[in-house]
Amino acid sequence: MDNKQSLESTKHNRLAYDRSINWKKYVVIAVIILFFLLLYISSFGVQAFLQQLVNGIQLGSIYALIALGYTMIYGIIKLINFAHGDLFMFGAYMSYFLGNYLIAHHFKSPFIIVLIFSMAVTALLGMTIEKIAYKPLRFKPRLAALITALGVSLFLENFFALPPAEVPFPLNKIVFGPHFLPFPPLIADKTYNLAGISVNNIKILDVLVTIILMILLQYIVKKTMLGKAMRAVAFNKDACLMMGINIDNIISITFGIGTALAAAAGTLFALTYGQLQSPYLGIWPGLKAFIAAVLGGIGSIPGAMLGGYLMGISETFATSINSNFGYGIAFIILIVVLIFKPAGLLGKFDKEKV
Repeated sequence: MDNKQSLESTKHNRLAYDRSINWKKYVVIAVIILFFLLLYISSFGVQAFLQQLVNGIQLGSIYALIALGYTMIYGIIKLINFAHGDLFMFGAYMSYFLGNYLIAHHFKSPFIIVLIFSMAVTALLGMTIEKIAYKPLRFKPRLAALITALGVSLFLENFFALPPAEVPFPLNKIVFGPHFLPFPPLIADKTYNLAGISVNNIKILDVLVTIILMILLQYIVKKTMLGKAMRAVAFNKDACLMMGINIDNIISITFGIGTALAAAAGTLFALTYGQLQSPYLGIWPGLKAFIAAVLGGIGSIPGAMLGGYLMGISETFATSINSNFGYGIAFIILIVVLIFKPAGLLGKFDKEKV
């Protein structure tokens, strides 16, 4: 056997070993999940399990939409946009204001109008933030962009929390104030009981809207010229410049799509829970959706979807046991999964030249 055959044999054996190790990791994760599910069923019963599963799928749909925005932006410019949760908040407030206006003028079933408006306005804000705050740092060290993202997040939270009565015109027209606001009933709430499991039409709507937006996003990314350009920019920006692709426009559009998904999640979140707590309401959903994106594999669209649903379902089950446990379960799952799969469930390591 010559040296070339020996190297090929070694490479083949290494790949086979890596595959066997990966399967063992998945088996271990599956066994852990199965153990806790059986423990829950034995403690609370099958009906409670199914009810929490339905609730978890609804919550996971919201997390998945936010996580998709995180993973799209990271996939194209390798930036963790920590202001993403605050754009989720902004979308919820845009839905609140337009929803109240349409209901006051006797619009019937204004949900679709409110959803599209919220997504469009939030997308414009996201693209504006990208142009002003992130574009000048595109070829700077990543730490500078990361710190800027944190700064943008803090600014949005504290600016919109300013009381309108205490700021001068015209700022008093664009701040929200630190108040609890009841969200307008954009659709009539109806509850259905199926074999003892309670499901209302709003939860069904959350899941349906999420599935439609996910399918639309997959179509854009996989089947359109815009999606092809987005994938090319994510793969190699220098080659895109030589091919005449305007990477600035592609990155800006990606920000717009990602933030529009966050706004859709904000609208669904506010409609489901019926209240806007304050302009700080995006902190926890944004953080959990970021964990979901990392859990599924940051940069992977299917990974963001999987991570979002896993986060939503696990949080719902944990909260039904203890509310404090529900806040911590996301971090526990993240640690366990990253021990076995450091790149996330569907993520891949990028090779970098040094």
